[in-house]
Amino acid sequence: MAEKTKKKIDKNTIITAYMEHVLMHESWPKSIFKFAKENKMEEQDFYQFFGSFEAIRNHIWESFYQNTIDLMHNNEEVMSYSSREKMLTFFFTFFEILTANRSYVLFALDEHKDMMQQMKQLKGLRSNIKSFAKELIEEDNDEKKFKFLKNSESVFSEGAWIQFLFLLKFWKDDQSAGFEKTDVAIEKSVNTIFDVFDNTPLEKVFDFGKFLYKEQMAK
Repeated sequence: MAEKTKKKIDKNTIITAYMEHVLMHESWPKSIFKFAKENKMEEQDFYQFFGSFEAIRNHIWESFYQNTIDLMHNNEEVMSYSSREKMLTFFFTFFEILTANRSYVLFALDEHKDMMQQMKQLKGLRSNIKSFAKELIEEDNDEKKFKFLKNSESVFSEGAWIQFLFLLKFWKDDQSAGFEKTDVAIEKSVNTIFDVFDNTPLEKVFDFGKFLYKEQMAK
């Protein structure tokens, strides 16, 4: 009898199995040994790619980011966009990917009520988003002749991360059809932060503030 071909195990196989376990059992796997057996792999197959379940959880968020960047790079038109348009495209695409994985994301975010514990799994994502934002502001600064017109890369990148956290919370609570209110929040928040750095913030900030106030009063 021919020897049975061993199932090919790679990083994506493990991630898919992990997310399916979470959604089917509504709990995190407790044992790597048991998880491996349930998914017809050896424990050493798991450790070839991840050192712990926590490493998987962190990587899932980073894979959401990488998928977003890959989709943007695959669209030649996006490469000619302004920094503002690239940031809008990034957030629209990222939240589309989150929506496609909403059940897992909500479970992962609701695991801990402590915000600091929630943030641990987002550490790698934070670094990626800040680097992305830093690259955008570097592009803008390169086009400005005078130093005093250039914007702070560290302030802008930190602002982009804070903006993401706001949008993540908004998306979590959004009950509108197709999450259309999240789309509005993305557009208004991105335009506001760029207007702030372009020194023409008042009208946009006021408009964005009215939007947030309206949403808060409706809850």
